[in-house]
Amino acid sequence: MAGLKEKVASFPRVPGVYLMKDARGRVLYVGKAADLRDRVSSYFRAASGDDRLQLPLLMHEVADVEYLQAAGEVDALLMEARLVKDIQPKFNVRLRDDKSYPYLEITRREDFPRVRLTRDPARGSRLFGPFVDARGLRQSLPLIQRVFRFRTCKLDISAHDDRRRFFRPCLLFYIAGCTAPCAARVSKPDYARQIDELIRFLSGKQEILKRDMRARMKRAAQKLDFERAARIRDEIASLDALARRSLYGDYPAGDVLTIDPRDGLREIERLFDLDYTPRTIEGVDVANLAGDEAVGSLVSFVDGRPMKAGYRRFRIRSVRGVDDYAMIREVVERRFERLKEEGGTFPDVLLIDGGAGHLAVALGVLDKLHVRLLLVLGLAKEEELICVAGRTEPVELDRSSPALRLLQHVRDEAHRFARHYHHLLRRKRTFGVDDRLPPRKPRKSRKRKER
Repeated sequence: MAGLKEKVASFPRVPGVYLMKDARGRVLYVGKAADLRDRVSSYFRAASGDDRLQLPLLMHEVADVEYLQAAGEVDALLMEARLVKDIQPKFNVRLRDDKSYPYLEITRREDFPRVRLTRDPARGSRLFGPFVDARGLRQSLPLIQRVFRFRTCKLDISAHDDRRRFFRPCLLFYIAGCTAPCAARVSKPDYARQIDELIRFLSGKQEILKRDMRARMKRAAQKLDFERAARIRDEIASLDALARRSLYGDYPAGDVLTIDPRDGLREIERLFDLDYTPRTIEGVDVANLAGDEAVGSLVSFVDGRPMKAGYRRFRIRSVRGVDDYAMIREVVERRFERLKEEGGTFPDVLLIDGGAGHLAVALGVLDKLHVRLLLVLGLAKEEELICVAGRTEPVELDRSSPALRLLQHVRDEAHRFARHYHHLLRRKRTFGVDDRLPPRKPRKSRKRKER
């Protein structure tokens, strides 16, 4: 067992699937992981908190562990399902409850096939699975839908129904989540191509699919059909982003082009020549309306994800009128004075919502307090230029840059949190009600019964 632990300690920290084998080389269990080394190593630690009664039996039989690296967490989920179906390891059943596994079903008998999650598939459907991780499957389906734009509704849609052209599509069409066959916005052959591409993706043929898509994009450009070529280009970019996407991230589900925050942090380290990869980022913003009910916000991100327990909000005390610089100065000063007094941990990166002037104000406060941070940045809206402490010229990154996308997320979250607090205070002042708490229900009077 000691030699096996050493082997597992050398596993890469990447998404993938792992196969636990017995002494005869038979696969006992298949699992997926966002981080292969961490996940597999956990089996060799004390399992006192694990309620799976068969786990000790599994570990007693395990003699070897192999892994297969995946392009991303979604790919690892699909790879796990294919391996469980093909190998049928005995412990994949015994370590779970008696519920049936969910499948991803494509209803091929319809003119415009539907895609759904089911534990009771219909006859004639194309099935993918079973999926051991039902939660991961539910999390990944909207992401996959944003790429292949298939329908998930229960409508009976006929290709010969001319009345479809009078129908209004649902919201999914307008957010590019479905091509709306219900409203005749896509032809039957084009929709069939969408489903065929989805099947190839689910079957693990992503590279072949992208190669064919690039060929179609080239042919469209040669025919001067630049709109179609651009659409295929965006689909390829979405596939690449899907490979990087974390299933359990905190980004809005509607944005399939969101990045793995770990990529963003690593790029920040490289771009700004830091001594190490930052882990904590705090974002600061202010909000007011003509100087009225001015507030500040601070949001905290750890490993690229929001940590709501670290959020703070400030009611501006020292500023009258509209003076964003003074408000930023007050928020930063109050935040870091408090951290110094309490012996708190400073963030690796401080991000100010604003340009060079806002950044200069924050730097002045930190210098006065003798606070040294790994990196202090300013990110203004619209032009999306990054102002960096110690540099005269701002940094302009490609809009698809993981570092820029992560910093935008921090900046936008700070802005949202500040605006929310500002609205709460204005409503409270206008209506005399603190709508952060529900109104109390009046107590019912209790009358004593006469004896």
